[in-house]
Amino acid sequence: MTRIAIIIGSTRPDRLGPAVAQWILDLAKQRGDADYELVDLADFDLPHLDEPLPASSGQYTRPHTLRLAETVAAFDGFVFVTPEYNHSFPGVLKTAIDLVYAEWHHKAAGFVGYGADGGIRAVEQLRGVMGMLLVADVRAQVALSLYDDFADFVRPEPRERHAALAGTMLDELVSWAGALAQVRSAGTAARSSRV
Repeated sequence: MTRIAIIIGSTRPDRLGPAVAQWILDLAKQRGDADYELVDLADFDLPHLDEPLPASSGQYTRPHTLRLAETVAAFDGFVFVTPEYNHSFPGVLKTAIDLVYAEWHHKAAGFVGYGADGGIRAVEQLRGVMGMLLVADVRAQVALSLYDDFADFVRPEPRERHAALAGTMLDELVSWAGALAQVRSAGTAARSSRV
């Protein structure tokens, strides 16, 4: 079955990410079309790019990088749950993305942004990064406004339309993740035949 990671892209104390991620996980689990799992970057304690070689070399040496690589490799697709910090996504999310390389390739990504303006600029920046990593990002996205979709700026209470948008995003994500599994499989077969 297709495996989808819901990645919490912020590690700040008192962050909203875990509650937003739980909301999308609850919606996703009702579908029965994939295995969904939360991945919290706070659990990885990632330093900023401390590997001696670039990620594209695939030669990881640090225990946290090896653990992250194993985690990313285990999934077919990702839902990035990200706040918007200064018109972009958090540095810890960029670090996590940049620490590993091939493990992201030929997978699918969907986005749930949140912030004053729904995290839309953070998601737009993430889309460009995903393209560089050969990740197919889906068009539909969820944009939660701190003003309209949270109770007291703390607890997510998304408007009804967001559940429908989340459903569309997950439909596209699971479809692309399944299609790209064939691309990954063909690439593995081609590499094996050259050995």
